[in-house]
Amino acid sequence: MDLTPKQIVKYLDDYIIGQDDAKKTIALALRNRFRRMQVEPVLQEEIMPKNILMIGSTGVGKTEIARRLAKMMGLPFVKVEASKYTEVGFVGRDVESMIRDLVYESINLVTKEFEEKIVDKIDEEVNKQIIEKLVPPLPESASESAKESFIKTYNKMEDKLLSGQLDDKKIEIELPKKTHVEIIDSSMPMDMTSMQESLSKMLGGLNKEKVKKEVSIKDAKILLKDVASEKLLDQEAIKIEAIKRTENGGIIFLDEIDKIATGSKTQNQDPSKEGVQRDLLPIVEGSSVQTKFGQVKTDHILFIAAGAFHVSKPSDLLPELQGRFPLRVELDSLDEEALYKILTNTKNSLLRQYKALLEVEGVTLEFKDEAIKAFAKYSVTANEKTEDIGARRLHTVIEKVIEDISFTADEKKGETIVIDESLVNEKLEDIVENEDTARYIL
Repeated sequence: MDLTPKQIVKYLDDYIIGQDDAKKTIALALRNRFRRMQVEPVLQEEIMPKNILMIGSTGVGKTEIARRLAKMMGLPFVKVEASKYTEVGFVGRDVESMIRDLVYESINLVTKEFEEKIVDKIDEEVNKQIIEKLVPPLPESASESAKESFIKTYNKMEDKLLSGQLDDKKIEIELPKKTHVEIIDSSMPMDMTSMQESLSKMLGGLNKEKVKKEVSIKDAKILLKDVASEKLLDQEAIKIEAIKRTENGGIIFLDEIDKIATGSKTQNQDPSKEGVQRDLLPIVEGSSVQTKFGQVKTDHILFIAAGAFHVSKPSDLLPELQGRFPLRVELDSLDEEALYKILTNTKNSLLRQYKALLEVEGVTLEFKDEAIKAFAKYSVTANEKTEDIGARRLHTVIEKVIEDISFTADEKKGETIVIDESLVNEKLEDIVENEDTARYIL
């Protein structure tokens, strides 16, 4: 998507309060990817992505910035936790699996786009299959009058089908038989994955027959959609486009990078941490990873690493890995004003979500401005007294206040409930002031 850095930042402002430096840095990194694709191919290969290291406490918006951008720009995006790659073979994962996860995301993204382009053809194919069940085709030897009668019946049935009059009618359809649910675990080493895939193909080949199911026409439309989609989509073109998009537009968000830093001062260092860093190096530097869909070059994938760095610091990472994250950005901790703005100035804010949830029960929630300020104040106090979990504290605080209202909402249909400052104080004052209670309850 051809967006200027200013437009990217403006979009992010609707969802993330503050953190201007981080927004600007990421907006530039994404714009440079667009610029790179416009230059001559010889130079394209030389222009490397400027990977970003985000430093900031939990809940200040690190993941949200990256996730929102990927969604807005239709780019394949995966979030992985660096600490999951420790102790491979016990509880860890193969580092290359992040690239395989990214390819799966890309395949899903491109498949949806291709489906949208031929949605009419897919619907046409589904309707044709259903009508053929309702009005079986005539043999070639049928008379002209029989053919005319058939066309009239066919058209009448088609009109009824499209208008939804036949939705409840039951028909028998045929679907491909699945021997098992195919699960390819991307955390497996590649040779194991390909072995599992070969086995599933072999088992699939043994069961080519179809299964018959009697379902309503409404359900048949859904079930036959996947079959029609598979039949009409160009799977090879999807694969090529998905790999291209992974290589040139993919974003991998490496969270908790500070958990694999190995500071010289800290005692009892886990040797697997440095091992994970060494495993990460070739992927971040640029290498080829074998996936189910073909080779993927990681040279131009954008890596955004993030961590709180409370115990360790960025310089505790391997020098080679540090060098692969040239852009550093520090995110601010959230103060009372920022938390207030998060509740009032963001699209789909928490308050809006709670209002929508209770509207389902016929209850109207109203939040007074003083109550919203109190939510922000108590969140900051709780963050100071216990762990600082940033904006996530708002979830805890608001949930505590409206928990009883939510519990009995089904009995309050048609009522309007006003959340004012006194209710917030009544529910939270004692909990937040008592440090031990706050630690366990909030």
